[in-house]
Amino acid sequence: MVRFYVVIYRECETMDVFEAIEKRRSIRKFKPHAVPDEHLRKILKTAHEAPSGGNRQPWKFIIVKDGKRKKELAMAADNQSFIADAGVVITALGDPAISRALHKQDPMIAVEHMVLAATSLGYGSCWIGAFSEGEVKRILKIPENYVVVALLPIGVPNESPKSRGRKPFKEIFFEEVYGKPLEMPE
Repeated sequence: MVRFYVVIYRECETMDVFEAIEKRRSIRKFKPHAVPDEHLRKILKTAHEAPSGGNRQPWKFIIVKDGKRKKELAMAADNQSFIADAGVVITALGDPAISRALHKQDPMIAVEHMVLAATSLGYGSCWIGAFSEGEVKRILKIPENYVVVALLPIGVPNESPKSRGRKPFKEIFFEEVYGKPLEMPE
């Protein structure tokens, strides 16, 4: 069994990867707390260790803690004001010069690693894909040759979101060919 050994916001506890996946929710309300550097480093390390095609690692990440800059990013992301309330906002960039085919997919894998690590540490996050790329590039002084893949606000949740329903397995998993439902005991 794979286990993450974690600290859940000031309480020592462990959470395995399956529990982190089950508990992960998109959080859009944060308490006004910073993410301690030791926790942020653990979260960033998971992105650093993420797999990439040919081990090319076509990514860069900008870590934003400054309140004014977080507010500007929130405005650039269709006025999603909760982004500014997060303890930190991580901006994921892809580099097409390193990998033309995977410059978006590989950073997405790294971002998902950070989402699960943040969850395992007791933080909330919300994957943001709706934003003005030009505005984000201007705010963060990102060179034109990079692609902004996602914004990831991370912070102490100020809400307990309910679990959202999921489609039945038979509607999304197929056996051998499209349309033949996967027969699998529960």
